Amino acid sequence: MKRQFYKWLFFKIMGWKIVGTINPEIKKCVMMVMPHTSAHDFYLGIFTRGIMGLEMNFVAKKELFRFPFGYYFRYMGGAPLDRSGGLNKVDSIAAIFDTKETFRLAIAPEGTRKYVAELKTGFYYIALKANVPVIPVAFDFGKKEVRFGEPLLPTGNLEEDITILKHHFVGVFGKIPDCGYKV
Repeated sequence: MKRQFYKWLFFKIMGWKIVGTINPEIKKCVMMVMPHTSAHDFYLGIFTRGIMGLEMNFVAKKELFRFPFGYYFRYMGGAPLDRSGGLNKVDSIAAIFDTKETFRLAIAPEGTRKYVAELKTGFYYIALKANVPVIPVAFDFGKKEVRFGEPLLPTGNLEEDITILKHHFVGVFGKIPDCGYKV
């Protein structure tokens, strides 16, 4: 019922479409979601996840997972990030992959909804450390489509791999185009 409602709202009322998919056999990955220019990106992600019927996840500081919101954030695919014990964010998030059977982590490499000249590379190093592919996901407000690219298993050559991943975002516009990273 919820899935049908999401489809009706997303496709018919909002006029969006989903192009491509994630192979359901890929149980663990890092989804490189760009451009991230607006809070509207959150519900687009929720609708996309609900329509596709695949578990998709995010991480947030562990304090957000306390009562009363903890249940809701876990239900929405959230995983608490515990940075105690001297672990940095990359190591802490990569460690989560070891504890889950399915974990498709959505990360916005811009790190903010404001314009940035450089992408943050944490998403890449998380995928490299967890030995999972990166899947580029474009939220293109210009074409009203959420577009999934081909998985890329990081090789350790950051520049070469990022260049390949960026091709997926050429000509893509966020809700607020001036705030999006320019590919």
